[in-house]
Amino acid sequence: MAKFTQEDDALLDELGVEVEVKKAQSHTPREERIVAGFEEVQRFFEDHERPPLHGEDRDIFERLYATRLSRMRDLEEYRTLLEPLDHQGLLSARYNVDTAEPDELDDDALLAELGVEAETAPITGLKHVRSSKEKRAAEQIANRTPCEDFAQFKSLFEHVRQDLDSGIRVSGVIRKDAGFLKTDIKKGEFFVLGGQTLYVADVGEYFKAPNGSLDARLRVIYSNKTESDILLRSLQRAIYKDETSRRISEPSAGPLFADASEENDLASGKVYVLRSKSDHPTVVENREVLHKIGVTGGKVERRIANARLDPTFLMADVEIVATYELYNINRSKLENLIHRIFDGARLEVEVKDRFGNPVVPREWFLVPLFVIDEAVEKIKDGSISDYVYDPQEACLERAN
Repeated sequence: MAKFTQEDDALLDELGVEVEVKKAQSHTPREERIVAGFEEVQRFFEDHERPPLHGEDRDIFERLYATRLSRMRDLEEYRTLLEPLDHQGLLSARYNVDTAEPDELDDDALLAELGVEAETAPITGLKHVRSSKEKRAAEQIANRTPCEDFAQFKSLFEHVRQDLDSGIRVSGVIRKDAGFLKTDIKKGEFFVLGGQTLYVADVGEYFKAPNGSLDARLRVIYSNKTESDILLRSLQRAIYKDETSRRISEPSAGPLFADASEENDLASGKVYVLRSKSDHPTVVENREVLHKIGVTGGKVERRIANARLDPTFLMADVEIVATYELYNINRSKLENLIHRIFDGARLEVEVKDRFGNPVVPREWFLVPLFVIDEAVEKIKDGSISDYVYDPQEACLERAN
């Protein structure tokens, strides 16, 4: 709130107006973390024009925000703290977030979701102890040894994780009655087994097992930097016995949005590209190529209205340099896809939020506008999964 000078006070006195001086509200570090967590939920609401929802089909961050909001609604202590900030009515019954079964969390996880650090557990408290079922699943994966050449596989695991986050790949549950066979396991495929992502690096020559069926020795690389020479039939058996095992699909990206809507299409929002007016030295030095790339379901102007108060916008005003209309699109997955493409050019700069806490925004990239235009065109025609951004050459290149 603006402060009045002595001259302002005198003028108001002459007008017969009393100035009410309000004490600056202060929060404890714990309360500041709770407020910051609630502001993240509010930003999600502004971007998607709805509150975050529970459900296994939802993005992990949306599920986190939904859990956080549910607990904030339930606990009177947090409602009292947050209601003065709740201009969207998120804490009231106006919006229903419980359209699916809420995620079950223990006390420590709940406090973490709220942004509150849990007290140190007593020495007798056991955390993260695997169940017998998890141990049995792990035992099915043969003897693993350290993978000496893991460096050549590391980027594969990183790309798979990014593809899953962006929706280019999906993971599906494997059902025995759906006809999954040993021969369905092929070189170059990815699976999730025993909580680890595995990559089938090689399939040896097929031979007849004692029961007459075909088998082969595999070279399997795991995301924890180990490997095994498990047999095909042993891997299949382990996959069947692990109820949480999943198969990761090949990358696929069809046309995501069009230049114009067709009959019965529903406009879903916009991709927006912003340029910062911040006087931060790093921003000033790179202003022409530094862009924030985001997706919103509402008006971009409304999204950036309070940019100077939001660390996401570097605590400064911004200007809109480009927008792209979306139709019938999952906004969250599209935003993740765009951010994955330009991840190598992500800006690492620290700003202070309005509480004085350090924040590192994650949506600013050192990418020329013409490259962003090119990326959008490749997203439209479905070819973007074949490309990566080269920060050194400032261009999109075909992935190896």
